[in-house]
Amino acid sequence: MRIVLDANVVIAAFAARGLCDTILEFCLDSNDILLSEDLILEISSNLRKKIKIPPQAVDKIMALLRESSEMLIPEHLSSKVCRDPDDLHVLGLAVTGKADCIVTGDKDLLVLKKFNGIPILSPREFSVFVHK
Repeated sequence: MRIVLDANVVIAAFAARGLCDTILEFCLDSNDILLSEDLILEISSNLRKKIKIPPQAVDKIMALLRESSEMLIPEHLSSKVCRDPDDLHVLGLAVTGKADCIVTGDKDLLVLKKFNGIPILSPREFSVFVHK
């Protein structure tokens, strides 16, 4: 599967052992993770500032993500497609990468349910989705 993991899911994976950590491991093991420079920068910044992970460890995480993901330039979308313009890059990334799904905890994205036929799933919904 081709999966867009929103920054909040990746950050949560490194903040605590739990569902997001399991999802990240699953995606790294047997799926194609789609990321963009914008998401990498958001993840890096939040791991340093909010989670307080040391810079050297964040650099290793970023290297792992870059090596294990398909880095793409998101399609530019109209600001009318979602209520939070900061989320346009996630939707554009899914379109560019022909994603099978987007996994996010962002309510502004989850309320859409689908975008261009691409399911937008919470981490819990994704875990059910892959175990069908």
